[in-house]
Formats: sequence, C-alpha cells, structure tokens
Amino acid sequence: MPTLAFDVYGTLIDPSDVTRQLRTTLGERAEGFYQSWRDKQLEYSFRRGLMGAYVDFAQCTREALAFVCAQAQAPFDAAAQQGLLEAWNHLPAFADSAPGLVALQQRGIRLYAFSNGSQAAVGALLEQAGLAEFFDEIVSVEAVHNFKPAPLVYQHLLSRTGSAAATTWLVSSNPFDVLGASHAGLRSAWVRRSEQAQFDPWGIEPDLQVASLLQLAERLPG
Repeated sequence: MPTLAFDVYGTLIDPSDVTRQLRTTLGERAEGFYQSWRDKQLEYSFRRGLMGAYVDFAQCTREALAFVCAQAQAPFDAAAQQGLLEAWNHLPAFADSAPGLVALQQRGIRLYAFSNGSQAAVGALLEQAGLAEFFDEIVSVEAVHNFKPAPLVYQHLLSRTGSAAATTWLVSSNPFDVLGASHAGLRSAWVRRSEQAQFDPWGIEPDLQVASLLQLAERLPG
C-alpha cells in the first residue's frame, strides 16, 4: 500500500484567497500583486536553503510582502501588512481536498501533510480548514532547517513515515516540489489545478498528472 505525502500551500489549501483582501485596496491589481508576493516567498525559501540560512517560512512570507509592497509602491502600512500576513492563517481548503482525502483514506492509504511551513502553523491551518483529521502526521521541514526541494527534506519525510521511496508518493501542485521528490527517488503526482499551469521542461515527468484530488483517488495505482 502506498504512502501519500501532500504539499499544503497550493495543493490542499488555496493561498490565492488572500486576493479577496487585496482587492479592497488594489482592485484589479490584486491578482498580479498576489502572484509577485507568492513568487518572491518561494524565491526567498529557495535562496535561504541554498545559503544554509534557514528561517521560518512565515518570515519568508513577511519579507516577500515587504519587498513587493516597496516594488509596487502599494499603499500598505505596517498594520495593513500584518493584516495580510494574518490572512495566511485562515486560508480555505480547495473544494476537492476533503472529498479526495476521504476517498484515499477509505482505501486504507496512509496520508501525511508535508510542508515548508512550521509544524504549528500548518497544524493550525489544516485544523481551521477542516482537514487535520485526515493525516497521520504533519511533517515539516523545520526539523532539518531547509526547504523543498532540497534532497535532505525528502529523506526526512521518508525517515518520519518509515516508508520506502519506491512506495511513497509526493502529491503537489508545485512543479518544483514534484521535481524535487522525483530527484530524491520518490513517486510523484502533479495536481494541475489550472489549465494555465506549466510543468518545467527538465526531462523529468510526474508519475501521475491529475486535475483534482478526487481524480487522484480514482487513478492512484495500488
């Protein structure tokens, strides 16, 4: 029976929900601002991983917001920025997350949440989104002070789950995460949540591509 490890931000939980709050101030600029913020958040985690200068993912998020606010000359003072950061603690689950997890759980598959976020932050986020009950454990990168897609992060996952790479699946909507898992020897499923989403042309393909977690439950082998 396979072991499934789910990325959280962008796979189970919808971070783009913060655009609702951004629209009240930025209007039609909200989507572009959010995407720049999200891109910079991930860039900061990649850079810190390469530098060996780990900080909590929440700090990457905060520093990315400060950068994008300055770059876009957005009218967010310190209090407004703090309000936007708080929104990351109350993000909703995608509509298919709970039904998909139920279907997988009914097959007797072990499910884990696996995130760049801290144990406490991810636990609280999944709890408020109604998903915490589905997982055997939350595996956070904070234990190894690095970020996906560093190989040691995926080895940490295998150590915590006690599973073999050949029977462990990384499920993520983020291509960099899928590539990282594949490079580390894990199986991988890319959740393509948008038709506009593109997979990196690195000559490495996910073992499975699905449009939703319900489709994953239907198509996952074994």
